[in-house]
Amino acid sequence: MENLPKKVRSKKLSTRVDLTAMVSVSFLLIIFFMVTIELSKPKAVDLSLPDKDPICDRWNGGCGTENRVMTILLGNDNKLISYTGMLEIPLVPPREMDYGKNGIRQELFIRNKSMLEYSAQLGKPGRGITVIIKPSKECNYKNLVDILDEMSIAKIDTYAIVNEFSPEETKLLASN
Repeated sequence: MENLPKKVRSKKLSTRVDLTAMVSVSFLLIIFFMVTIELSKPKAVDLSLPDKDPICDRWNGGCGTENRVMTILLGNDNKLISYTGMLEIPLVPPREMDYGKNGIRQELFIRNKSMLEYSAQLGKPGRGITVIIKPSKECNYKNLVDILDEMSIAKIDTYAIVNEFSPEETKLLASN
């Protein structure tokens, strides 16, 4: 038996499949979908509204609090009309104002200061005015941003943007 050539045997491959990479990819996909679902959810701010007063069936904290409510109507061509109380019987009648330091800002400061003093006398300190901002469809976006800036500058804590107009308010904006 001399030098006989050895038979070369083929190497048998393992029949096991290594799934380590597949597990990593699946975890990455799961994380990706979880993040995208979380980011796609709409973000909303919680809004707490006062209850209707059962005696007089009105909003805004009940009966006799019209002096706390100031309404600002925004129209086209930088038109701004404000009034205090209910439009039918306003405490401060509707009047057209300008944006800025000598216009609506001054009015907001005066109304808020007097309301803070009044509420402090009643034993409820820190309750300033509530401003209802009503931008019309003709109002431009800049005016809405300007009035929100005025709320911040005047330190008005409670305000709401409402897009519902009464017929009287629509007539008021259309006049002049």
